[in-house]
Amino acid sequence: MSTTEPALTLGLEEEYLLVDIETLELANAPDALIEECAGAMEGQVSPEFLQCQIEVGTKVCPDIATARDDLKRLRSTVATHAARHGLAPIAASCHPLADWKRQSHTDKTRYNELEQALAGVARRLLICGMHVHVGVENPTQRIDLMNQLTYFLPHLLALSCSSPFWMGQDTGLASYRLTVFDNLPRTGLPPQLTSWAGFERMTGVLVDLGIIEDASKIWWDLRPSWRFPTLETRICDVPTLLEDTLTIAALTQCFTRMLWRLAARNQRWRLYDSVLVGENRWRAQRYGLAEGMIDFGRREILGFDILAKEMVELLEEDAEALGCREEMERVEQIVARGNSADRQRAVRQARLDAGDDEEEAMRAVVRHLIDAFNDGL
Repeated sequence: MSTTEPALTLGLEEEYLLVDIETLELANAPDALIEECAGAMEGQVSPEFLQCQIEVGTKVCPDIATARDDLKRLRSTVATHAARHGLAPIAASCHPLADWKRQSHTDKTRYNELEQALAGVARRLLICGMHVHVGVENPTQRIDLMNQLTYFLPHLLALSCSSPFWMGQDTGLASYRLTVFDNLPRTGLPPQLTSWAGFERMTGVLVDLGIIEDASKIWWDLRPSWRFPTLETRICDVPTLLEDTLTIAALTQCFTRMLWRLAARNQRWRLYDSVLVGENRWRAQRYGLAEGMIDFGRREILGFDILAKEMVELLEEDAEALGCREEMERVEQIVARGNSADRQRAVRQARLDAGDDEEEAMRAVVRHLIDAFNDGL
């Protein structure tokens, strides 16, 4: 594998739900809103599969500071234009109260074909995610780093969890989104690949058979991007807070650099069987930060407070090189105060304790998500 340091540029994508400011229910994005946002954001915004969703994407950013400025601008622009239509965006992977059966998908050829191909599975996709692209130009290097980076996907998920509720009920999971998304084909942890040519042969079979039109329909938790020379991390819920998104992006960037750094010294992160990594994935999906992760080297379960401290220490050199030490320090802050799922549950419980009924307590969660979206803008 090439020992040349990859570009390690950043690109962030976030999907938001749109809610009516008065009723707090999901609302379809008017064509005028999409047009206004597209004009203001120079093509960095697009409709999503469901009409109540909107997606933004940063430009290619050389560092986390640039990514912060761009994502802050994107969030602020969506919020400003949505307000003119009586709407507000929320960054949560599931709306606490919404019924997927009452939603309509966007009338575009891509989405019509998706709905036709995936049937009832697609119609339940009332979920939002966050994707982090890290620039790795060399295809061989991209595959090798992907195989190793897979180990850390559950840790990133646990920090991002924002979907504890589904159709008015507490699911008991920190990321219910993943249970919905995993019903699609070609999802889950990526396989351990031996080469870029092997990846192209595998996807080529599906393309040649007409099953997919291109590799953009490979929806693994981590994949070589079809459009860009990047590794695209896709496992995360969309974080509610702007700074949480940036912390997770910086962590992803640092993990990638750390693995390259090991390779440059003729070392590498040990590859573990997907069954074992999958167990940590489930722990993150079910418990978020609450029950820790399995350390396979030690063969014990470690609390996330310990893991966060170890990750920050492990990546200290990389955070310094990439200019994201402040973001890395926030990893331990997220663990201390809880992820979005923890905070949503705390809001609901506080309202129940104050005497609200279940529906009003859930509505309070939506109001909390509206306010939190604007935090730091």
